[in-house]
Amino acid sequence: MRKNVQRIVLQTIAAAGVMGVAVVAPNVLGAMYKLGIPLSIRQDNTVARARKRLVEKGLLSYERGKLRLTNKGSRALKHTDFSKYGQQNIRRRWDGRWRLIVFDIPEKKRVLRDKIRNILVAVGFIRLQDSVWIYPYNCEKLITLLKAELKIGKDLLYIIADEIEYDTPYRTHFKLKGAKK
Repeated sequence: MRKNVQRIVLQTIAAAGVMGVAVVAPNVLGAMYKLGIPLSIRQDNTVARARKRLVEKGLLSYERGKLRLTNKGSRALKHTDFSKYGQQNIRRRWDGRWRLIVFDIPEKKRVLRDKIRNILVAVGFIRLQDSVWIYPYNCEKLITLLKAELKIGKDLLYIIADEIEYDTPYRTHFKLKGAKK
């Protein structure tokens, strides 16, 4: 839980650039709510402690009374382990619908494209076509986090489909109920 709060504090400040201390808690709490992380009664204290630990670790710094992400903090965010997040926070019960990820990242951002592919593979997606990936379980929270972390917005689309033509190999791969043999 503590690591989740710290990661969200880092991501919030990274997204804003520089942020006043009083503004951090409401933004972090909103992100926690959207990610389904339970909020405690003393949630402001939790965010304040996380913020303090991040400053002590050198991941955040104060500049004219505002928090700023340090180079060390930026590097730490780049190493966010999405595969662990995905494995812990994705319910493994198929609702009969497919999740498709479609992305269009230009060649000049090849490193970013490769990172997206590596994350999708680590979570368990399989390639349908070059930049089209398929997964049977709800992973919207993970994709929201991925889009925010990598700052890719509309370059990556999350699609939910009721059916996919010729899906027998995918049903078999994911060992889904009703997989045709």
